[in-house]
Amino acid sequence: MVKQLQILSELTKIRITVFVSLTTVLGYISFTGVFSTKMILPTIGILLLACGSAVLNHYQERNTDALMRRTQNRPLPSGKIEPGMVVIISSIFVIIGSVVLYLSSNFISLLLGLLNLFWYNLVYTPLKKVTPLAIVPGSLVGAIPPMVGWTAAGGYLFDPQILVLAFFFFIWQIPHFWLLLLNIADDYLKAGFPTLTQLFKPDQLARITFVWILATIVSAFLIPFFGVIELPLINYCLVASGVWFGINSIKLIKNSKERLSINFAFRNINLFALSVVLLVSIDKVITNI
Repeated sequence: MVKQLQILSELTKIRITVFVSLTTVLGYISFTGVFSTKMILPTIGILLLACGSAVLNHYQERNTDALMRRTQNRPLPSGKIEPGMVVIISSIFVIIGSVVLYLSSNFISLLLGLLNLFWYNLVYTPLKKVTPLAIVPGSLVGAIPPMVGWTAAGGYLFDPQILVLAFFFFIWQIPHFWLLLLNIADDYLKAGFPTLTQLFKPDQLARITFVWILATIVSAFLIPFFGVIELPLINYCLVASGVWFGINSIKLIKNSKERLSINFAFRNINLFALSVVLLVSIDKVITNI
């Protein structure tokens, strides 16, 4: 049983899908201003959809995964599970997730959830084999989950407040992936994926990534201007978090070829996203007490 759970955890990319669920919770709280039991089922619905999408991605990339050292021990290339079973597991997750999301929210939220699955598996995944810039349109998959939470809570899809939050996660995805790429570029090339390292030297790509890190910080600083954050203390914390992230990211330019510097930058960009989620959530809850 433990072995099966480990395989399932790998297939669902559980750390990524849990963060997707967390941004869905952020969208819900951003509209309602409260932690409510009503957000549990929509969050579970998007989690299941995200898991189904992740499992399907394993099936789609099983051949290229076998060529990369980073992924060759994943369940499919290592022979721990049959491809047909992976498709069945993915289908179960998607069907149950869709039903849960629809019954606990509304049709718009379901459409957004299915759009995210479609965009990740049928647009971004094939596009990775075509262009090294696939992550730019692919980053839409990071922007949609907060919108699912917002609309599930009853919010208007095109409200500027949720759009600025979605914009932040869209921008954040790009340097997040390029930092990962600086470490795994050789693996990507082995699998036949076009990468930016074919166009730029590591120090050039590090500088480009740094510019996108600054763009991520700026997009976070836009959030208070749309009324998402109201408390001055939370605004100061957001600015402090962004300044800390920016200063620490300078190391990426100075030591672009050092794996440790890249790893620190990758850790910091994740921490920064988490800090934005926490700060916005805390502000919403406190201002609605």
